[in-house]
Amino acid sequence: MGVPDPAERGLVPRVVAVALLAVLALILLQQTADKIDAQMVKAGDAIWSGYALDLREDPQAPACDLDAAQAKLKTCVQPSAAPSGSDDPFGDADGDDPFADPFATAGDGATGPAGVPCPAAKALVTQCTAQHAAYEDALSRLTPAVLAWRFVEHIFRDLAKLALGLHLLSIVLLLGGIQATFLRTHIALKPARTIGEHRLSQASQLVAHLLMTASAYADWQVKIGLQMTVENAGIPLLWAVGFACLAAINLWHLLRPPPGLRPGGRIAAMLLVVPLYAWMMILAGGWFLLVEHHSSGQAIYLHKFAQIPSVYLAVALYVWTGMLLERTSLASRAFDLLRPWRLPVPLMAFVVVIAAALPTAYSGASGIFVIAAGALIFDELRQAGATPKQARLVTAMSGSLGVVLRPCLVVVLIASLNKEVTTDQLYHSGLSVFALTALVYLLVLVVIYRPKFTVAPVSEALPATLAAARRLVSPLLIAVALIAFYAYGLNAPLNERSAPWILPVLLILVLAWERWKTHRQPQAPKLPSVPASVFRATLVTGQHVGALLFLMAATVALGGVVERSELMALVPVTIGSPLLTMGILVVIMVLIGMTMDPMGAVILVSVTVADIAYRNGIDPVHFWMMVLVAFELGYLTPPVALNQLLTRQVVGDAADIVARPGEGFFSRHEHIIVPMVVMGISLLLVAFVPLFWG
Repeated sequence: MGVPDPAERGLVPRVVAVALLAVLALILLQQTADKIDAQMVKAGDAIWSGYALDLREDPQAPACDLDAAQAKLKTCVQPSAAPSGSDDPFGDADGDDPFADPFATAGDGATGPAGVPCPAAKALVTQCTAQHAAYEDALSRLTPAVLAWRFVEHIFRDLAKLALGLHLLSIVLLLGGIQATFLRTHIALKPARTIGEHRLSQASQLVAHLLMTASAYADWQVKIGLQMTVENAGIPLLWAVGFACLAAINLWHLLRPPPGLRPGGRIAAMLLVVPLYAWMMILAGGWFLLVEHHSSGQAIYLHKFAQIPSVYLAVALYVWTGMLLERTSLASRAFDLLRPWRLPVPLMAFVVVIAAALPTAYSGASGIFVIAAGALIFDELRQAGATPKQARLVTAMSGSLGVVLRPCLVVVLIASLNKEVTTDQLYHSGLSVFALTALVYLLVLVVIYRPKFTVAPVSEALPATLAAARRLVSPLLIAVALIAFYAYGLNAPLNERSAPWILPVLLILVLAWERWKTHRQPQAPKLPSVPASVFRATLVTGQHVGALLFLMAATVALGGVVERSELMALVPVTIGSPLLTMGILVVIMVLIGMTMDPMGAVILVSVTVADIAYRNGIDPVHFWMMVLVAFELGYLTPPVALNQLLTRQVVGDAADIVARPGEGFFSRHEHIIVPMVVMGISLLLVAFVPLFWG
């Protein structure tokens, strides 16, 4: 079930997991620090009146000297009366000069005795006395309780002010890279099973990491050589050190291959074991070094990758959420709702994919959801009677329908990069695309498998389903309470921005509840403690986050090569026909989806292709809906088929497809053909029907 638990694989994964857990906890804390600080200020004001204005900082001693002011009052003089009928045209009826300085003294004695006028002296004493009284009052109100409250509140205030996004993303990227490299879990078309394949895989990663080390170091040299202050100038050096450590791991693996590898290996098969990110980094590094002679080019695009750190930190948090989910019984409890009905496998496949749409939207992207829940879905379908191929096709496709729903992270990135669309517009259209794709999926399953629409009797299935639903009440109440606390207690309602840092907390609370409930039942099997479960979830999170983020970063670099080589200039800016333009763009989008991850692909399309669509009369919202569906088709289409690769990675050897003698083409490739047919039909409908409809 899934990849082997790496907890027993040595000291390095454990140390990395501890560091990653600390970083993830810091991310959660910083994301809510400003909310907590605002609520603490509000609560402080309610407990100690005037906390926000007077007690958040140490009171400042008044600048005025009360003793000196009182001394001036003792020596003050009354204003001299001017004779009636004074010739002074600016005097008032009492002979006072409104422009005279009340604090001035008669220097020559001609206008009266020396001293401060008494009204001014009295006003000064009154004002100074009030300032000193307020100061003394503030000091008296700074009780130990107020100081302790203020100390904690200032921690959250200062934490919220820190601009740590780029630093945290760099650390998460490198920690995940170390975990994935050390455990040999980077995404490739096939795992290395022979000595030759292992050596080629490690050698390609070594070259990729050395290229990145050299590029990051060159970028750091450029930054420190500038005659100006550069923000985050030390980040390239951090990258250089991190990639050098990864290269050292690859070198160690080359010298000490793991046991159990077969000798030999065919050249054609060996090329398939090179991780996808390594191909991309080597191609990008070769372009910048050999063609452009721009040694820091790759590092510059790594900066572009990190320009929106919140998006990629959300990826890490979503993967962590999935690994925490895997250690709860929530997924099994949810499947308990379906088991009593004994649905035919095709109908079970339909229900699973539809039900997975919402968690896919909350996990950020289809690939992230496959990593998070793929092993659970595969095992449950196998238990329901699905063949390995059927279970694999459903698992690979489980995240494909939810990418257009709120609060999908890819949609947030699209809206961030393209001012022509908003998240509300995209999510609104996404509901229609989701309904259309679901209908196509159901029809394809019915046509291909012709299932018998027979289920268990209602009298038998309904009581079991209701009993299963009761077992979900407590987790549901925990979720409602936590979401309400964030919404009303911290003014952070659950949405596309807050979901990444609310969901991990929710899963940890559910874990704690399940462990507490089990502890109260002496006959129940003992489960790992909450800290142990969180630690093991973080261990696995590290390798998946490293594999995903490295692929995303490499995609951005490869996208930079495409951009700078002006390949997209081959596509005319003005084609003339929206229908022809859409046809060309559909092909391009599917090809991009076949070779790049969603985040990097969105960045590339935003800067190179989107404007072509807009100039040729294609509505921006329509264009991006087509792009999302085309990407999903690409992620299910060979030769790469990223979601199929992720399924293989999380399910393990159980997902291997072994061809049987005499098996037909469809039977051999059922797990690939069915998802492609569903998403292909959906893409054609989404891309072209609105053009005819309009």
